[in-house]
Order: sequence, then C-alpha cells, then structure tokens
Amino acid sequence: MKKFFQQYYTNLYLTDRLFAALGFCIILFLLRFFFSWLGEIPEIALGVLLVLWFIDILIQYRNSEGIEAKRITSKRLSNGDENPVQIEVKNKYGFKIKLRVIDEIPFQFQLRNKDFRLSLQPGAIKSIHYNLRPTKRGEYDFGFIRIFTSSPIGLINRRYNFDGAKVLPVYPSFIHLGKYELMAVSRYLTEFGIKKIRKVGQSSEFDQIKNYVGGDDIRTINWKATARKSALMVNTYTDERAQNIYCMIDKSRVMRMPFEGLSLLDYAINASVALSKVAMLKEDKAGLITISETIGAIVPADRKSSQLGTIMNVLYKEKTRYLESNLEILYSSVRTVVKQRGLLVFFTNFESLSALQRQLPYLKRIAKYHLLLVVFFENTELKALSTEPAKDIEGIYHQTIAEKFIYEKKLMVKELNKHGILSVLTPPQKLTVNVINQYLALKAQQRI
Repeated sequence: MKKFFQQYYTNLYLTDRLFAALGFCIILFLLRFFFSWLGEIPEIALGVLLVLWFIDILIQYRNSEGIEAKRITSKRLSNGDENPVQIEVKNKYGFKIKLRVIDEIPFQFQLRNKDFRLSLQPGAIKSIHYNLRPTKRGEYDFGFIRIFTSSPIGLINRRYNFDGAKVLPVYPSFIHLGKYELMAVSRYLTEFGIKKIRKVGQSSEFDQIKNYVGGDDIRTINWKATARKSALMVNTYTDERAQNIYCMIDKSRVMRMPFEGLSLLDYAINASVALSKVAMLKEDKAGLITISETIGAIVPADRKSSQLGTIMNVLYKEKTRYLESNLEILYSSVRTVVKQRGLLVFFTNFESLSALQRQLPYLKRIAKYHLLLVVFFENTELKALSTEPAKDIEGIYHQTIAEKFIYEKKLMVKELNKHGILSVLTPPQKLTVNVINQYLALKAQQRI
C-alpha cells in the first residue's frame, strides 16, 4: 500500500465531495454527545466513506492508461489569424467518467480560460475545438494537456498529463493565401471588397510583323502593314516575360505602431507574403528587401517553387528597429541587386509631410529606374476621432489636430504622384487587399 501511494499520490487529488462527506461524519460524531441514540452510526458512516474512497482509488488506478488524449494542430501557426486547435480525448475505462481538461497554451496569449468540462461513456471519443490568434511572430511553447478524471463515486480526481512541451513557430499570415490566389484568377472579386478589374491586352508581348501563312490567327492581321506591302501581314507575339516584383519592408520605429494587436510591420509582412504568392501565380518573379538604419535581408527575385518558403523563413524573425531607415543604403542596394526594371513595393509609414520630404530624394532616384509603389498607412484612430462630434473646447482642439494629420496624409499622396511615384494610402486591415488590387491593376494596364 505504501509503495502504491508513493507511486501515485502526486496525481491523486481529493474532491469537494470527499471533504463534504468528511464534514458530515464529523458532525455526526459531535451530535452523538447530545443524542446518545446515534450509537455507532458515526463510525459506520466513516467506515462506509473510507471503503468508498478506497474503491474509488482502485477503479481509477487499476487501469494504468484509462484516458488517451492528444493535441492536434498544424505544424506552424499563422500570425494575425484564427488558428484551429483540437484536443481529442478517449475514455478507456469501463464506466462513464467525468473530465476536466486544461490545455497549457503559450504565455504569449495571456489566456487562462482553456478549461473544459465534459463526460465520456465507456470507449467514447470526444474532440474539443478552440482557436488561437497569435499577434507576434516567433516560437510559442505549449505545455501539457492536463486531464483530471472523476468516477461516478466522485471522491478523488486522478490527473493525467499528455503532450509535453511542444514548440510551434508562428509564421507570417498564410492561412488566407488561397483567398488571395483566387484574386489573381477570378473576376468575381466583390466578395473580398475589391472592384473588378477589366483585363486588357493579352498575356503576351509583341515580337515582330511577318507574312501571313496558313494557320495564323486572322485576328492578328496588321492592316496597315498589309496596305504597305500589298500582302497579308500579321503580328506575332511571344509569351510575356516574367517581371521582377520586390517587396521592400521598412523595419524602422515608424512601423512599431500597433493596430488590433499587430504592429504595422506585421501587417506589411503579411501583405508581402500574399503579394509574393499572387505575383508568382501571375508568372512574375518575387523578391524581398528589408531596411532599417542598415540593409537587412535580401532575397533575389525568383519563380522557383521554394521561393515563397524562403521569403517566409526570412520574414519569420524580422523585428522593428528603433532608428530611422537609411534610404540611401536602400537605393544603393536596389541598384546592386535589381538589375532589370521591375515593380518595387515599399511598405513604410509617414506621420508628417516633413518626414516624407526627408526621404523623397531617395525615392525619386529609385523611381527613375523602377516602377515604385509606396504603401503607407492611414491612422484609423485619428480618422474616427475626426468624425466624432466635439462636446467641449478640448474636443474641438483634438478634432482639429486629427483633421490636420489626415489632410497631411492626403498631401503626401499628391506629393508622391507629382514626382511620378505611385502610392497606396490604406487602413492596416485592408492593406493586403489594396496592395494586391493595385498590383493586378498595374498588370492589367501592362505597366509592368
């Protein structure tokens, strides 16, 4: 018996029902001093309780593996998205059992409510489902699945531990990549809040004019050349060459601003992954450059099947810095790395017109050699503040300042356009959709 308790006592817990029964027995013993007719009833009650307690221990511990449980998750979690988690529990006892299931989720979530109560018939299997939404990239440590069992007697709980320490990486958002792939091929984009884009031209480039031969598409006849040569002439086309699409991500302090749990850097990273996926689906080459006070990661543009995985692995551990970005170094890197003209999408943020003007000379140099699209963010809290009715003088002051900053953002768009630089001013939650939509529009207009 001593060896038995030494082996199992750490997993054995006394229940409230047992303490209530012990309290009842104590009361009986006390009452016997005043009511002699109780006789041996208190001893009998205590004896019955001890027997039931022993039986409860015996039936729960005679089966060394009375419960099976496992946690089912994907191999990695998607940042900013709802990630499904499933716990599957099986009852291997020969009687109905009550369970309390506690999942020790990573501390980053700061949640203490993953505590589930259920009951299982003999041999039954049940699944528990819940979602986790990480807001930071990195490694997340899961602890044990702790299960406390209770028999129909209910005097003790036995604890089981399953699925010990498990580390899952949180990658840039990838759950909704399928939705963004659909954007590249579907005309029915209104369900994503995106306008339809009329496709113009063909997915080919003009090559040369040649004499018509049997089998040539009559729709390609060049009537002007035919009139000059007095013979049927047709245009020939070659498949459109893949273009370089680079996402350039600013990691400076301006990207630390939080929105719905995610920083602007996280939104930019998620959008870059989605844009890279769509670009490769459109047979373009996707690349990556990160920048802060020094140049960060560089992934040369490519279309190989492993390119998206390479980009995600690079972005997995990127963090914001505390200094301002050095765009002079960015310009030098672009001239060195990007040999052919392409589309450069620069994710950054400007909070004032003067901040833009400090960086504008370098942006103009980059735009001289490439099609540059600058993506920066609306301050949605200021926008909400500007629309609220002011209740006092202080409210009017705050509203005026908010409107000033909103107006400055619009001036930034005009300033960039004046110098031939494309821009997207977007709320963080619509960043991915708006950037992909702009890319598809440029593609449809054959500007890249």
